[in-house]
Amino acid sequence: MTAKLKLGPLPDERPVKMTIELPAVLHADLQLYGRLLAETGSTPIEPARLIVPMLQRFIAADRGFAKARRETQSRIAGKE
Repeated sequence: MTAKLKLGPLPDERPVKMTIELPAVLHADLQLYGRLLAETGSTPIEPARLIVPMLQRFIAADRGFAKARRETQSRIAGKE
């Protein structure tokens, strides 16, 4: 018998290393963005450190993706 627990499976939190190539214009924009952030009181931020929070914010703000993810997770949960 399997206990009905409130906490489900824990997500895999291990980082995944990726190597990407950016267009020079995008890299320059990321450098500028990092310098502009520094004007708010921090040190300049390297472009690579900006990519993860930017992608997280982009995905969190995409309502179409959020709806599709919920629907997909519901279908998956219904199969279990």
